[in-house]
Parts: sequence; C-alpha cells; structure tokens
Amino acid sequence: MAKIQTKYVCQSCGYSSPRWVGKCPNCSEWNTFVEEAPAPIRAVRKTGVPSTLEPVSLDTVEQEDVPRIRTTIQELDRVLGGGIVPGSLLLLGGDPGIGKSTLMMQAALALKDTVVLYVTGEESVRQIKLRAERLERTSTKHVLLLAETNLDLILDVIERGSPDVLVIDSIQTMFRPGLESAPGSVSQVRESTALLLRLAKTKGIPIFIIGHVTKEGMIAGPKVIEHMVDCVLQFEGEVHYSYRILRALKNRFGSTNEIGIFEMHDTGLREVQNASEVFLSERHAGFSGSTVVASMEGTRPILLEVQALVSTSNYGMPQRNSTGVDFRRLALLLAVLEKRVGLNLGQQDVFVNVAGGIRIEEPAVDLGIASSIVSSLRDVSVDASSVAVGEIGLGGEIRTVGHIDKRVQEAAKLGFKRFVLPKSNVRNLKQNGDIELIPVERIEQAIEALLGESK
Repeated sequence: MAKIQTKYVCQSCGYSSPRWVGKCPNCSEWNTFVEEAPAPIRAVRKTGVPSTLEPVSLDTVEQEDVPRIRTTIQELDRVLGGGIVPGSLLLLGGDPGIGKSTLMMQAALALKDTVVLYVTGEESVRQIKLRAERLERTSTKHVLLLAETNLDLILDVIERGSPDVLVIDSIQTMFRPGLESAPGSVSQVRESTALLLRLAKTKGIPIFIIGHVTKEGMIAGPKVIEHMVDCVLQFEGEVHYSYRILRALKNRFGSTNEIGIFEMHDTGLREVQNASEVFLSERHAGFSGSTVVASMEGTRPILLEVQALVSTSNYGMPQRNSTGVDFRRLALLLAVLEKRVGLNLGQQDVFVNVAGGIRIEEPAVDLGIASSIVSSLRDVSVDASSVAVGEIGLGGEIRTVGHIDKRVQEAAKLGFKRFVLPKSNVRNLKQNGDIELIPVERIEQAIEALLGESK
C-alpha cells in the first residue's frame, strides 16, 4: 500500500511546506503550520473527442437586468449596491461578538417573501430561536434552520428544499468528508468555499458565508477565498461602543465606497439614518482640543468630532497615540506643525481620538486634527459653530478635497455657521446663504480662522 505523503500548511496564508517550521516564510506568523493530507486527485479521462467549446464575441452577449432582492434593511442594501444579486456568493467577516450572526438573522427575517435556509455549525437551533425572539420579529415561518457541518448532507437538503437564500454560519465549521484534514483548516475552507461557489452559480441562489477573523482583523483562512467570492463585507466597530460599521472591501456588483452604520441594542441592530447628529450628540462646546470635521464615507457625508490632548511629557520619550486615525498620518501632521507653524511639540505627549469609535482613512480631516492639537496646546477652544475640512501638505498648504458641496450641505443642515475649507474648492462651489465659507491657503490661516484671537 502506497504511503500517504502529508504536508504542513500555514493556517494563516495557505503556504505549504514538506516539513514543520516554526515561522512561516511567507507571512512571518509563528506556530501556524498544521499537518494535512493532500486532497485526492481525480483522474481525467481523455476520450479523444475534440471539444465543442467556442469563444463568444463580446458584441453578441445580451445584457440582462437581474432584479435584486431587497432586504428592507436600507443600510445593508446600500452597501450591497441596491440589494442582493441572485447567484452571488458573499463573505461577511468581523471580530467575535461584533454582531455578524445577529445581522444575518435580521436580514433573514426581513426577507419575508423568500425561503431562507440558515445553516449553523456553531450553535443549536434553540439558540438561534432565542436570538430570533430577541429581535422582536413576528413572521419567522419563512426561515428554515439546520444545525449541520457536513457539506454533503447540507447539499442533499438544498436539493430537496431548494431555498431562495442560503446562510452559512460559519465557513470555518464546515467540512467535506472526502478530505482528511480537520474543519477550519486551509484545505477544508478552500474546498468548502469552492463547492458553495458552484452551488450559487449553477442554481442562482445567493449565499452568505460568515468567516472568522484573525487577531490582526483579517479574515481567517487562505486569501484565495476572498478572490473567489463576489462580495467581501467587513463588520467593524469597538466592542465597548454601540455603533457598528458595515464596509464592503470587495463588491463585483456595486461600489466599495459605501458604508452602513448600525447601533447595537438589546433587540438587535438598528439602522442609523442621521449619523452626523448621533456622533455629535455628546459633544460639549467650549472645551479645548475639539474640532468638528466633515468626512465622506462613500457618498455619505458624516460630521465627526476629532479630539486631541497635548500635555507635558513626564518621561524621556514623548508618547504619540491615536485612535480612529492613522498613526503615521499623525506623525506627519506633528512634523508640519513644528516646521511650518513653529510649535514646540518635542516634549509633549499627544493623544488624538475620533469620538464614537469611528475610524477615518481619508486625508481631508487633516485640518481638523491639526486644529485640535493646536487648541489643546494653547488651551483655547475652537469656534463651536465651525467645521473644518482640508488636506495638509508637507509645505503647510491646504490642498483640495472632493465632494465639498455635500460636506457643506451636511454642515448647514445641522446648524453650523462657518465652514473652513481649501481656497481651491471655492471656485466651483455655490454660496450657501445659511453658512459662511472661509477659504484658506495655509495652515496658519486656518488656525487663525478656527481659534480666533489665539493666533
């Protein structure tokens, strides 16, 4: 009998090695190699008959408008690009306890005119029933529950019942009996995802699969499963905060710039319609180190409060901490403030935070971060009726930002009176009678406009 040749596979990136190693040479992770048996190779029989496949001209392909399935959860439909596309495979990832299963159960309960098969590999059907009762939904007859991890048995159930939507919770618990590796291994996750992909495309069933994440926040398993699926959704948010953000990292049927904002309650996730008003509800005017910025998340403008605290360092090396903004961006802004404005921050601890647990990636909030730092350092409050937006260059110039009209409209809607913006953005912007536009070219001008007599 032939000896079975095993290999060691990294559970973080999928790299394989003929022997066990402590550190993965591909992703540099430690103690991630697990011994796995290779998948059986099926012999391909050659009949000698020439293939009848022919390439198709792009002009002859007919365009079909496939109706999307709307969940009636507007934040979820916005991120998906208008609803669920039939035959699509969607991957939902997020930290443990963030609300992935709750979101999927709410979406399943909202699809009242469709038959939803909810397959759970981590919980019993009684636990799922308790969650559904907590969500306070009346109609649950269209949701079918199945507690199973064997994909072959799950496929038999689908063949007999033919559901309209399928939810797999989670992909790390599924396995195929033909593979000798354990559930959750790279081989099982890859093969299970490939099988679900074929099922979605052949039967036209949209399939949601929930995936675990690593300690770095990346979706566990090989990167290849993110390339196989049609849409990758990331559920973000701090466990200590009630707000959650649903972000599309990949979407073949829509934009990846849209986000959905939810608030966690005892009865499940609630949609946040006016995000700016919610995030500014606990803002107190008159304190130093606080600036309101206008950020764009997809096509939605959101007003957020950027806070900064500057204090004398009691140690040899001053601290630089940031929450919600990129640490490297903070270091760049501190260097510009020292070089161009003349501030002495070498012996100061600097802490920057975005209130509400939201993370901002765009550089348009640079001006708000810089003004909060200067405000805290001088202990002078920023004008409470002002909103700041602008990217700061290395020379201290205020550079152009996009979607300035939407940012100004959002600030005017919430009652702000002054809007500090780059001078180059004023050219094509119509004057709004309810808000004063203050164009600036240099960071010194912006600080003077926001802090007034402090300059």
